[in-house]
Amino acid sequence: MRGIIAYGTYVPYFRLDRAAIGQALGAGGGKGTRTVAGYDEDTTSMGVEAGRALIANASAAATPSALYFATSEPAYLDKTNATAIHAALGLDAGVFAADMMGSVRSGAGALRAGIDSREPAMVVLSDLRSGLPGSGDESGGGDGAAAFLCGESDDVIAEHVGGASTTSEFLDRWRIPGDIASKVWEERFGEFAYIPLARVALSEALKGAEIKPEDIAHFIVAGMHARANRTASTSSGVKPEAITDDMTAVMGNAGAAHGAIMFADVLDRAQPNDIVALLLLADGATVMLFRVTEAIQKGRAKVPVRDQLAQGREKGVPYTTFLTWRNMLTREPPRRPDPDRPAAPPSFRSEPWKYGFMASRCDACGTRHLPPQRVCVHCHEVDKMTLERLADQRATVASFTIDRLAFSPSPPVVAAVVDFDGGGRFLCEITDVDPDSVAIGDRVEMTFRRLYTAEGVHNYFWKARPARRAN
Repeated sequence: MRGIIAYGTYVPYFRLDRAAIGQALGAGGGKGTRTVAGYDEDTTSMGVEAGRALIANASAAATPSALYFATSEPAYLDKTNATAIHAALGLDAGVFAADMMGSVRSGAGALRAGIDSREPAMVVLSDLRSGLPGSGDESGGGDGAAAFLCGESDDVIAEHVGGASTTSEFLDRWRIPGDIASKVWEERFGEFAYIPLARVALSEALKGAEIKPEDIAHFIVAGMHARANRTASTSSGVKPEAITDDMTAVMGNAGAAHGAIMFADVLDRAQPNDIVALLLLADGATVMLFRVTEAIQKGRAKVPVRDQLAQGREKGVPYTTFLTWRNMLTREPPRRPDPDRPAAPPSFRSEPWKYGFMASRCDACGTRHLPPQRVCVHCHEVDKMTLERLADQRATVASFTIDRLAFSPSPPVVAAVVDFDGGGRFLCEITDVDPDSVAIGDRVEMTFRRLYTAEGVHNYFWKARPARRAN
C-alpha cells in the first residue's frame, strides 16, 4: 500500500489570549487563543521538532530517501532551510533535501510530492503566521508544524486511495518580498473563487476513488479563508458529524501546516477503515483521500495534537511581548555586547555536534563526552570514540540558576546543569518554562532552537525544555 507510514506534530508552548489584543488596541482580538512560537523558534526549528516526533513514531526500517520542507515563512531566502532540518534529524548525507516555500499552497505541493514519490519521503510542513497589529491575520493566525513519512509499506497507517486538484489564478492573498504582512482581498471574493474549485476537485476525487460523500468519516477543510472553508464544508454533501473541528479557536490557523496538523489530529483518533478526505484551499483546491488501516492502532503519535494544546502555557504571553518577538515592536535591547555572527567554517566542521547533538563515548572505559572529544577525560585513550546521538535522550536537572543580566530577548535566562540518562553532564539553557517553577530533579528533553540571529545568520543549537508527556 502507498500512503502515510508515520507522522508527528509540534505545537509551541506559548499562547496569546486574543482578548489581550483588544485590551491593548481598543478593538479587534476576539475570543479564544492562538499558538505562539517562542522568541527562539522559527519555521525551521518547529519543523525539526515535528520531524523528531515522526521519527519517534516510525520503525527503524522506515528511512526516507528525500525530505521536502514546506512553509510560507522561511528562515532563509537563497539558502535551503531543509538542510538544517536534515542535519538536526541526523539523516544520511544521501537523503535529498529541498524547500517548497513562499505560499500556503506549498504545503499541498509537498504532500503531493511525498505521496507521489517512488521512494519513502519525509514531508515537513511548518508555518509561523503574523499580521499587522490588530489585523485578522494576527489574531486568527497560529504557529505549528507537522511531519509525515510517505511511501509504500505493509505498515501504512493511512492508505492513499485517490485525489484531485484544481488550479486558478486569482488575487485573494499576496505579499511581495520585503513586506512584513500579507494583504487580503475582501473575503466574499475568496468564497466566490474557491467554492467552484473545491466542488470540482472533491467531485473528481470521489468519483475516481468510487467513494460517496456519505462514506467520509472525517472531512478536513483547511485554508486561510474561514468563510470559504465553512461553505466548502457545509455544501460538500458530507455528513455534518464528519466535518472536522479546525481547532482555530484554540490554536489559530497555521497556514501551510494547518491542514497537516488537522490530519494528524484525525489520525490521533481515527479507527481502521475510516475514510479521511483532506481538502486544501489555496490558489485552487487540492483533495487527498485516505483509508485508515489496522496499523493505526500501533502507529498513533506518542503525544497527540490535543495533548500538546492542553500542555501549553496556561497564562498567555503579554501582547507587548508577542509584538516584540514578531519584530513589530522595537524595544531597548539588553545592555550587553551584541552577539557575534556565527562563522561558516567552524559551524561546518562541528555539524554533528551543533545540529545533531552528538556526544562521544570512550570505547575503552565507557565515559561519555559532551561535546565530543578525541581524548578521554577519564582514561586518556586517544581516538577510541564512538559517536552517540543525545538529542533524543532525556536528562535530569542537577543544578540551575536564573540569570537576569544575560543577553536574551526574553529575560530571565534559566541556565542549568543537566545529567543525561546513561551518562554525560551538560550546561545549557532551559526554554518553554516558568522560571519560578524550575526545580532540581526536573526531567527535561532537548529541543532544537535558534539561539540568536546576527548579521542575517541564524545560530541554531539545542536547549532543554520540560519533558512533554501523553495525557
